Amino acid sequence: MWAERGSCPRAVRQTEYKWGYIFGAVNPMTGQSSALISPTVNTDLMSTHLQMIAQEAGSDAHVVLVLDGAGWHKAKALKVPESMTLLFLPPYSPELMPMERVWQWMRQHDLSNRVFKNETAIDQACKASWNKLTPERLKTITRTKWLTHEN
Repeated sequence: MWAERGSCPRAVRQTEYKWGYIFGAVNPMTGQSSALISPTVNTDLMSTHLQMIAQEAGSDAHVVLVLDGAGWHKAKALKVPESMTLLFLPPYSPELMPMERVWQWMRQHDLSNRVFKNETAIDQACKASWNKLTPERLKTITRTKWLTHEN
């Protein structure tokens, strides 16, 4: 957290751990997005999200999805729709991943330094944070020159 030099800021801390995960995808040109909130991550859920993205994009679109090297992104059992190409970034390059900026924004504005009562509260907070992200904000957060070919 940001604080004045020499100060000792206090932040809420939770000592037990439950997790909320968001499978998310954004078109940086339009701000169109897709998300799936879950208490876990695995190949089946990733396959479900890929199918959601393909359906939302429409039958006449071909989706190029930029991904990092997470295990559920590269699993042999992953079911990739025919209308989709997966583009993997080099290892250890989160600065190239547009979605990393979305996750950072969500943590900074809504999800960090909070105590959640239970998994339902975590899911609700994830949903509320994602739903705050308008297409205009998503375009601003995710646009990068290497994706949009801007000079």
